[in-house]
Amino acid sequence: MRTYGRVGQVQGIGGTWVEVTTDPAGYNDNVYLTTLCQVLNLNLGESPFFANYGIPAQQSVVTQVFPDFYASMTQQQFAPYFASLVIQRVQGSYPPAYDVTAVCHNGAVLTSTVAT
Repeated sequence: MRTYGRVGQVQGIGGTWVEVTTDPAGYNDNVYLTTLCQVLNLNLGESPFFANYGIPAQQSVVTQVFPDFYASMTQQQFAPYFASLVIQRVQGSYPPAYDVTAVCHNGAVLTSTVAT
């Protein structure tokens, strides 16, 4: 299994695309975490293949309501791929940012902060 993600971005600009694949032990946790981070940056309905993935960022800006419901839905969609998955909004962040903590099947704890 593989996916692609960008590293080295500064405020969503620049960066280099890298390939993320199944690790030598056969776990896909890194692939799913990379995909999860991309989904949190995706606008709802933006993907032609997965219309139910993403966060309605533009609508959230207009209504001034944080998209916590959609972050929760994303957590539910990706939870089966990890031993444990928690997505929490960073308090006081604007634009909204989410702390992602995933416990992998091999016991490793992966954390990331994703700004939507």
